[in-house]
Amino acid sequence: MGTKIIGTGSCLPETIVTNDDLAKIMDTSDEWISTRTGIKERHLAKDETTAGMSAAAARKAMENAGVTAQDIDLIIVGTVTADHITPSCACEVQAAIGADNAVAFDINAACSGFMFALNIAHAYLQTGACKTALIIGAETLSKIMDWDDRSTCVLFGDGAGAAVLQKSDRGGLLAFDQGSDGAKGSVLSCADRTNNNPLVKTPRELGYVHMDGQEVYRFAVTTVPQSLTRTIEAAGLSVQDIDYFALHQANIRILQAVAKRLKVSEERLPVSLDHCGNISAASVPILLDEMNRKGLLKPGMKVAMSGFGGGLTWASAVLEW
Repeated sequence: MGTKIIGTGSCLPETIVTNDDLAKIMDTSDEWISTRTGIKERHLAKDETTAGMSAAAARKAMENAGVTAQDIDLIIVGTVTADHITPSCACEVQAAIGADNAVAFDINAACSGFMFALNIAHAYLQTGACKTALIIGAETLSKIMDWDDRSTCVLFGDGAGAAVLQKSDRGGLLAFDQGSDGAKGSVLSCADRTNNNPLVKTPRELGYVHMDGQEVYRFAVTTVPQSLTRTIEAAGLSVQDIDYFALHQANIRILQAVAKRLKVSEERLPVSLDHCGNISAASVPILLDEMNRKGLLKPGMKVAMSGFGGGLTWASAVLEW
């Protein structure tokens, strides 16, 4: 028995911020950003919240899947930018959509969060612990960016993507690979509150995202092709059997490098990066939803997915649509 994605949904903030818009408030340009990253614009939240976008994406995914909130018995949200420390974003989604029967919790695997959620939900489904799972990748990254750091803040956007999963007797998830390298975690990090108690008094300041772009690039272009190759082989397939590669949308140069190392055409790597930017845990499900709603995904197609980023973490999956 496999685990099948039966519906997808996504939500992006209403406000679009172009590279030219950013050039008005910082020393940058559309040419500088687009040639180095492939990003032309991104959506930034004004009134939107991580939980609100998650719930909107969830509703679209449930409609696409033909299920109701009462059918959902597991909700997992991958995020590093929940609106509260507690309650979890998943519990807020449960309340918003009325999924009274669901167990709900968040996970933090940064840009791999949706993929980690996929593997966790697969385990729940295969053991019979649940029948219908809702998994979400959602971020409001704009609130943890240093908007004076032009090398980092121009990369990221906000949004949410969701998928509904059920057990299937044909197709679905064929193989999975994941890993972590905590020793290199400092190359992509964001500090939280430090100790503040009767013994230690510190300012209540939260950190901003810090990234060593070159180290992240080296990690991605080495680890992602290796992980994808392992996963494809575990599924009993070859790279040429894969119809599409739905990869985390971090940087166009990373996507191009992965395509080159796998010896596949870039046309097999759909892109949402140009109009969404990097949305961490949300980028894979948003891309998958775009592919689904454009009619690119046909029954029986083989799709390889991969998320990679902070932690450092990575995860890849091969599924039959």
